[in-house]
Amino acid sequence: MTADEITARILALPDVELLVATEESGAPEVAWGWRFFYVGPDRRRPFATIGERDMAGFDEESRLDRPGVFRLNLELGRREFHRLFGYPPAEADERKASVDVSALDEVLPHPVYGTAAWGCVLNPGPRSLAEVERLIGYAHGRAHERHRRTAHTP
Repeated sequence: MTADEITARILALPDVELLVATEESGAPEVAWGWRFFYVGPDRRRPFATIGERDMAGFDEESRLDRPGVFRLNLELGRREFHRLFGYPPAEADERKASVDVSALDEVLPHPVYGTAAWGCVLNPGPRSLAEVERLIGYAHGRAHERHRRTAHTP
């Protein structure tokens, strides 16, 4: 799948809002072009992002500056992160050396936000696509429930 195809898939889900980081949106230049997906117009917290380039000095380990490489990032929550990777998010940094976060078509802990229970996949393809589809739905469901709770809180 391409980044545009994944974007279309995520935007087809209920109540999803897309923000593309640009100079006009107030984003730092290093993030321009990154796509942030939210549930609801308040855009409190993204549940997914797509990046097609490194953020110099901050997030370069996936080597997104390779031609045609992009990364889908998903907020998984502690339980799903642990189920997928076999350890809690709190251990993501200490286990980082054993993970090749530049590998394509493999669901991995996020190289920067793993400790916050985020996962990622570079260029989802035949090996990861079914799991990526499931995880997109899972992350969206969590965000949708969170939005529902906060939208109805007095």
